[in-house]
Amino acid sequence: MNRVLSSSFYKHCNRAIHQTIPKHRNETQLQTAGPVASLIKSRSVIRFRGPDTVKFLQGLLTNDIRKFGEPIGDKTANFPTPNVPTTSDTTGTGPASDPNQPFELFADVDASVLDELLATFTKYRLRSKVEIDNVASEFSCWQRYGSGPSANSSDVEEPEAASVGWGAGEDGAAMSSSSEGNLGWQWFKDPRLACLGFRGIFPSNIIPPLIEADKETDEQNYLMWRIEKGVAEGSIEIPKGEAMPLEYNLVGLNAISFDKGCYVGQELIARTHHRGVIRKRLVPLRFQDNDGKEVIDKVIPGSEVVNRESGKKAGLVTTALGCRGLGLLRLEEALKGSTALSIQGQEDVKVVASKPDWWPSDWLQDLQQHTAFA
Repeated sequence: MNRVLSSSFYKHCNRAIHQTIPKHRNETQLQTAGPVASLIKSRSVIRFRGPDTVKFLQGLLTNDIRKFGEPIGDKTANFPTPNVPTTSDTTGTGPASDPNQPFELFADVDASVLDELLATFTKYRLRSKVEIDNVASEFSCWQRYGSGPSANSSDVEEPEAASVGWGAGEDGAAMSSSSEGNLGWQWFKDPRLACLGFRGIFPSNIIPPLIEADKETDEQNYLMWRIEKGVAEGSIEIPKGEAMPLEYNLVGLNAISFDKGCYVGQELIARTHHRGVIRKRLVPLRFQDNDGKEVIDKVIPGSEVVNRESGKKAGLVTTALGCRGLGLLRLEEALKGSTALSIQGQEDVKVVASKPDWWPSDWLQDLQQHTAFA
């Protein structure tokens, strides 16, 4: 179903993005603030266009994107690409397009590796009939999250979206004579986890629907929200060319298909999934002092986490923000309830790791069974 913005909504929103004072909120404030939204400046937008788009991406990405060969007004998916050396994750959306026009797919990608990613896609394109365009100046990525967006909402927009002329059908008066004017831009449920809220790619000269003036907040708050959920994003948090997708929990984030067939790097990922045991995983971290009080801005990414009692290295901090972080840790050390984890060289900074609620139970069962057998 085609979904377009009403003309009245465009008239209201067709203006420059308004400036807001950065609002850095802690985890408790985000949990109670209701739905908030952030412009994700760390992401850029790429457009794929042409009859071979699906076939081209299907051979490169870890997820199965053949669903985008169908009418794509209600489609969105997470497309991590750890097998492509220049990036770690890609989120694709399919705004409804005119069937008489060339097939188009928009993807938000890590802005820090945009040029490398474009070069890599171009290298693999060969004779494929697909255009790959940098449209970062025309489109922006937004995230709507917090306590409001419901896990039971539809896969596309929330019910109240219809009240702003959104999602209730096609409004011919809203169509522009420009080449992009017949596309419907909407919020999509984040394909990784329902608790992450909604993701959307919107024209850069509008404010997306459902964003109140006092609810637009700094991107750092979205980072804190992700950290609390144990979800990494981008090539800094998921190191390009180094990260093992399964260690960064991408299977549980709807990011890898094991029945789609071959793609670049498929053999190692499939073999590890079916035959291996994942001993290290990315987990949320809290940093505390010896009295159990949270310590702020004392830990940096790359810090080693060690067990003070055994002297063994448990892993590395990959992301740090305030008193929270993400770490790639050995599960045997991280989740056995030990209070002996600390930062190497900062013994006064204790590290508390936790298991995210969304983890499948068999992840730990497989490790426990293998450990008992060994």
